[in-house]
Amino acid sequence: MRNTVGELGRNRAAEQNGAERTLLTLAVRDYGDGDEAFTAGIDEQLDVVAEWWSSPVASDAFHHVPAPVLTRREDVEDFLREHRVREMEGEALVLFITGHGIATSRTHFLQLPGSVKGRHLSTWVRTSDLVAAALDCHAENVLVIVNTCYAGKIRVEIGAMLEDISAERRNRCRLDVIVTSGHDRPVQVRQFPKLLRAALERLRTTAGITTPHLSVAELMSEFERGLKPEDLVKHRLHQVADGGGVLTPTPCIPNPGYRPVRELSGADGARAVTAADYWLDRATGRTQDQDPGWYFRGREDINRSIAAFLGPARTRGVLLVTGSAGSGKSAVLARAVVLGDPAFREDPLCKAALDLSAPDTVPATGSITWAVLARHRSAADLACDILEALGATPGRLRSTEDPVVQRSQQILDVLRDRDDAVTLVIDGLDEADERERVIEDVLAPLNEFCAPLLDQVPAPRADGDPVAAPGGLRLLIGVRSSRPLSESSVDLSEEEQGHNEALKAVFPTAEELRTDDEHSEQDIAAYLHALICEGGAHRASAEEAAALVAPVVWPSFIDARIAGEQLRSTEDPAAVAQRPEWQRMLSNGTEGLLKRDLALVEGDGLPSEVALALLRASAWAEGAGIPWSTIWPQMARVLLGRTLPDWDDMIAKLLKSRLNGYLAHDHEDDRRVYRPAHETLAEALRDADTDWLDRGGAA
Repeated sequence: MRNTVGELGRNRAAEQNGAERTLLTLAVRDYGDGDEAFTAGIDEQLDVVAEWWSSPVASDAFHHVPAPVLTRREDVEDFLREHRVREMEGEALVLFITGHGIATSRTHFLQLPGSVKGRHLSTWVRTSDLVAAALDCHAENVLVIVNTCYAGKIRVEIGAMLEDISAERRNRCRLDVIVTSGHDRPVQVRQFPKLLRAALERLRTTAGITTPHLSVAELMSEFERGLKPEDLVKHRLHQVADGGGVLTPTPCIPNPGYRPVRELSGADGARAVTAADYWLDRATGRTQDQDPGWYFRGREDINRSIAAFLGPARTRGVLLVTGSAGSGKSAVLARAVVLGDPAFREDPLCKAALDLSAPDTVPATGSITWAVLARHRSAADLACDILEALGATPGRLRSTEDPVVQRSQQILDVLRDRDDAVTLVIDGLDEADERERVIEDVLAPLNEFCAPLLDQVPAPRADGDPVAAPGGLRLLIGVRSSRPLSESSVDLSEEEQGHNEALKAVFPTAEELRTDDEHSEQDIAAYLHALICEGGAHRASAEEAAALVAPVVWPSFIDARIAGEQLRSTEDPAAVAQRPEWQRMLSNGTEGLLKRDLALVEGDGLPSEVALALLRASAWAEGAGIPWSTIWPQMARVLLGRTLPDWDDMIAKLLKSRLNGYLAHDHEDDRRVYRPAHETLAEALRDADTDWLDRGGAA
């Protein structure tokens, strides 16, 4: 017969606990000796622990259960019984223990006000018993933090205790124990809260970790960053029980710097793209991360063509969105990605954008399956991204196999087995690390599914079996190309034009849309007008200012964005735009605009040369960008040529200044990273011959 007694007990405990995540703080604050500094230190510990584990930006706040005043051993035992700690269930349990501790030859004890010297077994509390109550409960993940003198002594006891916990629980659950001192080290009562709060603030700012939970290693690393090298031995954390690897995030350690990122859902509700990182910024045309406005204007013909391409009447085809650098290719692609997303269309920001748009310029809901950014992606990386788009997992590779060839073949196999049509958006193809191989080995084979069925006969399988007609594939690709000098000119930059022409060669039926034709000057003026009028300001002079700026910056939307940001921060945009010195600066494009902002940022307490070093460091970063942490300051220090005592403060000022508009952010390796907002800006910052601090044109 099935034994239900234990299960019923656990159910009652779960009902009583009422939380999936629980924080227990077991602290002895007052020993009756008049030591007010000690009591204040314990209170500081409890405050920072409670703040960390109840952080509103954490993925899930913990239900905090503080212990009552603890005087005798019986008080501790009553607390464990009252809250049924040994029967506690849930996803995560954290037990924080603090107070005076003492270590005998084999045992560590927690001292209580009623403890009697020499009667440790009767009047003190064996610390390992408290740890055991947590580790052997029914919670799936447990973390115990012991902050007492000589807490490292508990290591041997914990090792023996773990052998008495069932193998099934040890193998299935995450059980971790951290102590704040060695076996022969006392603790300073205010040192732990000081270091933990500093780690808390770093995780909210400089660390940039993007996962909802932290690993034990990440917690210990951020804690130790606040220590001087000579203090590491005394005050660093020690992990005395490893429940699943120090590098694996645990639900017991919420990340106080975590910011939930909304994801676009794509066709059929499947995850398509991360909106906040890239596509939403481009679609809105905003200049700052937190800007709530939608500034995209104009482009009706090109938007109408994209919407028609994404309509239900077509299941196959390739559409190339191309143009010169900064001419808004990513913006029109991002607009289609965002406005075509079924979940995002319910957002007030998106509804405002829909009100501004003609119905036939809006893509069908759910018309895009997946959207990827090719910037700094290898051919193998992009092939894996496409496999994810198709809902497939990249297969295992032998050491002798070419990952690009194998992934590409897997893509073809997956597409042949699908009956439905698939739509992929690929932006920034000209910024991929292996552009030629991406085109020839990853994209070219897809023509089988993109070409019209009347012109394309599916190739038979290798085993000779017949192949059913595939569902079809639509590719919407953004790629840079030089603008012809005239309608009849074909003398284009071979380097820039080569990728666009190569795509036309592998996709003979591809259509092309250019973002830098003569009509785009009007679109730039409309975009500038929207930027300058943000919040209803400058209505009287915005139109005049936009008309003055648009012909100078055309066809660069990136220069228009920077100029618009500068003008809307002035009292009279039209008057500023008319000044000869400002016009001269504007005619120098991104270089002139950035020189002016570098000069003006001095007023924010950020030296121009420091700001430039930080921007240049972001331009030299590989991959998706540069993480703040310790890397950004180190790279900027090398470029500046000297050390600053307050790099983190300088970066914080940069991100709050007008120069923040020159940066975009992304996520890579579970870290928030920063890079120049456009590749043309990155190229300019990497140019060692440019004298960015020449203020001659930055009036």
